[in-house]
Amino acid sequence: MPLTPLDIHNKEFSRGFRGYDEDEVNEFLDQVIKDYEMILREKKELEEKVKELTERLQHFSNIEETLNKSIIVAQEAAEEVKRNAQAESKLIIKEAEKNADRIINEALNKSRKIAIEIEELKKQSKVFRNRFRMLIKAQLEMIESDDWDHLMQYDEEELEKSIDS
Repeated sequence: MPLTPLDIHNKEFSRGFRGYDEDEVNEFLDQVIKDYEMILREKKELEEKVKELTERLQHFSNIEETLNKSIIVAQEAAEEVKRNAQAESKLIIKEAEKNADRIINEALNKSRKIAIEIEELKKQSKVFRNRFRMLIKAQLEMIESDDWDHLMQYDEEELEKSIDS
């Protein structure tokens, strides 16, 4: 067990034949007691400081550990977000490609229908043109026929007869 200042103070020495000067020994013991008490106080202060610093170190170690865990969680979350974004972008691209294919197919179908309609209109216009041509020819033939001359004469003969009557 360590020596205490009280142990030093209460220590008694046996007296010998030519012993030490008692006042000198007492003075020295008083000085040893003061220095020992001061060393004990410093030791206690240092122990408290070590305890406080150990607690702070533990606190900062806990913070560091928490931060490390948080960083890991954040990195994992970022990776998850990145994976999800990549998957979503792939889906969006696939959907866009499907829509583009659909739009292109619809446009091709419409253009084919329009081409067919154009061809049909061309055929119809040829038929109409031929019919119109035939109608005009028939009308020209009617105009150039002798029937017109007879009608013109008929009118004159009828007019003369009606005048005579």
